[in-house]
Amino acid sequence: MADKIEVAIDYYTKQGKEILEIVNSKTDLTADEIIHYGEEMAIIEYKLTALEVAKEN
Repeated sequence: MADKIEVAIDYYTKQGKEILEIVNSKTDLTADEIIHYGEEMAIIEYKLTALEVAKEN
């Protein structure tokens, strides 16, 4: 089970980095895009937190 958790952590970490790269590379983000990417990052951070807790238990 620990392997699956590590794989999921790696996956969501990569997803978060991709979103940050997208946001940091654009200079003309609209408010809607900022909100959208922010929501996606919040979801990813929530999942990563849950996975870290699961890994510790």
